[in-house]
Amino acid sequence: MSATPTSSTTPPAPTATTATTTAGDHRWLVLTTLALAQLMVVLDATIVNIALPSAQTALGFDDNDRQWVVTAYALAFGSLLLVGGRLSDILGRRRMFLVGLVGFAGASALGGIADSFGTLVAARALQGAFAAVLAPAALSSLTTTFTQPRERARAFGIFGAIAGMGGAIGLLLGGLLTETLSWRWNLYVNVPIAVVALVGGLVLLPRHSGRGAQRPAVLDVVLGSGGLFTLVFGFSQAEPRGWGDVLTWGPLAVGVVLLVAFALRQRHGSAPLLPLPIVTDRDRGAAFLGILVAGSGMFGAFLFVTYYLQSVLGYSPMRTGLAFMPMVLAIIVTAQLQTNLLVPRFGPKLLVPVGMLAGAAGMLSFTLLDATSTYPHLLPGFVLLGIGMGSIMPVSIQTATLGVAPAQAGAASAAVSTSQQIGGAIGTAVLNTIATTATATALAGAAAGDPAARVEAALHGFSTAYTWSAGIFAVGFVLTATLYRRRGDRAARAASAAERPATVGAADAPALAH
Repeated sequence: MSATPTSSTTPPAPTATTATTTAGDHRWLVLTTLALAQLMVVLDATIVNIALPSAQTALGFDDNDRQWVVTAYALAFGSLLLVGGRLSDILGRRRMFLVGLVGFAGASALGGIADSFGTLVAARALQGAFAAVLAPAALSSLTTTFTQPRERARAFGIFGAIAGMGGAIGLLLGGLLTETLSWRWNLYVNVPIAVVALVGGLVLLPRHSGRGAQRPAVLDVVLGSGGLFTLVFGFSQAEPRGWGDVLTWGPLAVGVVLLVAFALRQRHGSAPLLPLPIVTDRDRGAAFLGILVAGSGMFGAFLFVTYYLQSVLGYSPMRTGLAFMPMVLAIIVTAQLQTNLLVPRFGPKLLVPVGMLAGAAGMLSFTLLDATSTYPHLLPGFVLLGIGMGSIMPVSIQTATLGVAPAQAGAASAAVSTSQQIGGAIGTAVLNTIATTATATALAGAAAGDPAARVEAALHGFSTAYTWSAGIFAVGFVLTATLYRRRGDRAARAASAAERPATVGAADAPALAH
């Protein structure tokens, strides 16, 4: 074992001294800075949702156009993540982190002052584009800052918890800002957060970190970004247009073709946009699938529980956000217990599948809700989902970035965010379509205009979506339980990794053994 480890999570030799001095002395402040950026990116996927009715009234756009305020962000974010991650490897993590923060804050301010629907949608697209730069830069900076297994586990526990609970915080903050200030503050709020993170990044992040990877071919960028764009676009059209519409299945088919061509290019290219060993490693592949499945299944909670609370129980936007707090607390507690105590002892092969089962149980508990249910009936589901997400996300994010060469840290980090984004797009499209179809079927034989029948039909649609969400988590249980290596295999891999310092350093070897 080398006396001077050059871990995949340690910066290259020319900047190691600077990185160690800066991050070593202030690494928990670095974590705070990176966590603020991650929170801003994740909560913006949901914070605007609650403000949409108010924005629609103020700017005068119709219901058919409303989805584009959400879709514009998702399309830009999802399609540009791989490019953003690779830019961190080429131009430097610190530089792209700062560029992402400034751009995201500027786009948020533009959306806040928007006086037309077009300006608001353009601002949301710009937010997504800069989020695609910011998210990989933040995660790859975290990966290279925390190299000791125990501290790395704690850091990823916090970072992963934010990734899991950001959507719920977005609902809470969105409701609070919409009710007490204005819908515009759902966008303005990013500016002070970005300013704090920008100061932290300027002071704390090492200069010239992670710079120097080869530039990928333009064709790789076109195939990868184009494939992700058309895939996300196709899924976004499933609910308003239906799966049989050419604007749904057409982009999905094109997306699959482009991504297959992209994967073939990555196998043989000298400077791939996404080096395939990042995703084909068995443990990392299981981690990416876990993140994708969790993102898909969780939308059953965020979307349909929100509908249930507001349309059936009559909750206000702020009260709806507060209702999710038990889930947020469960995520925080579980994430810290898992990463600090349980993962070193049992490893991801046991804990991630257990998290999938907890998520499935939480979704099934929501199927018992009816028009007479009260808030205590929701608590078991919230707590179980919190335990599930706290078990899945931190461990999966840590595993997905473990053992990756420094020059590829941005690409690996982008793959993490891409998995979560694509999972969310799939979950939204599939579950929305299932719920809408089930509701329409239940209404078919009801008397026109009967309010009680409409409520019962909506509840049937919600329950059907919860059941399918539970099924998604069940599939995740099977996949992760099958794919993750056993402890013995992982220990052998760690021993081998310790002999390959150029790829995986000694500092990572103990973590790999878990």
